[in-house]
Amino acid sequence: MPEGDTVWNTARVLHRALAGATLTASEFRVPQLATTDLAGWTVRESVARGKHLLLRLDAPTGGDAAPAGRPTGTNTGAPGATTGGGEAPGTRWTLHSHLRMDGAWRAYAPGERWAARPGHLIRVVLRSADAVAVGYHLHELALVPTAEEERLVGHLGPDLLGSDWDPAEAVRRLAAHPDTPVGEALLDQRNLAGVGNLYKCELLFLRGVSPRTPVRAVPDLPGLVALAQRLLAANRGRWTQSSTGSLHRGQTTYVYGRRAQPCRRCGTAIRKEKLGERVTYWCPVCQPDPAR
Repeated sequence: MPEGDTVWNTARVLHRALAGATLTASEFRVPQLATTDLAGWTVRESVARGKHLLLRLDAPTGGDAAPAGRPTGTNTGAPGATTGGGEAPGTRWTLHSHLRMDGAWRAYAPGERWAARPGHLIRVVLRSADAVAVGYHLHELALVPTAEEERLVGHLGPDLLGSDWDPAEAVRRLAAHPDTPVGEALLDQRNLAGVGNLYKCELLFLRGVSPRTPVRAVPDLPGLVALAQRLLAANRGRWTQSSTGSLHRGQTTYVYGRRAQPCRRCGTAIRKEKLGERVTYWCPVCQPDPAR
């Protein structure tokens, strides 16, 4: 699942493949960037911000103020939108992408077969002398001046895997919505950035909290937030996400993806239900409904 740890891993893969390299060609398969040409631009770094991936680039020395194919000016945050006014050569730009449920980036050696996904899902291809980065089914793909990244990610809460991680601020943001069911609050990236549906379900099971529990009734909100950070940090650097400690297939989760299977603690059948906008898994015995 493309949650905070997966995006962090993806950013690291792209950084290793492209950081410091000059792009020899680029190809965008989305209307708003279809004519954009990043050839000659240098990749500075690839970083994750919650579930967002930011690929930061430098213009070539003495090059155009904006990437070829884009109007010169300041981007407003919406893909393709600009305002008047030029920028000096050397302006730094950021290629922003959001993986959501099904997006992915893959890095290949030149000449290597692109086997990760069907070709019709490709949204962008970036080439350097030593690597090819291919973005599949990416969402919210936009090219903005780096100075304006906050337009796209400034609304996010503290990043569970970022240098700005602030557990007290995450708790404060969660507590500011006391009547929101905690299962929904954990998915709101404005509270804390990086928790997706898998970690939401596993966190609440581990804390013995029903996903329907209002935030104000969660017994130890700081403990829940601290566990969220530990879980994502434990899975950082590997592609198999585990909350149980096991990396064996079928043994990596307590409740997520285990509808009707016995709870690993009490043996009760795990339930699955759509709560809010997302499907939720939980144990009705280990996580009693707050209305009971």
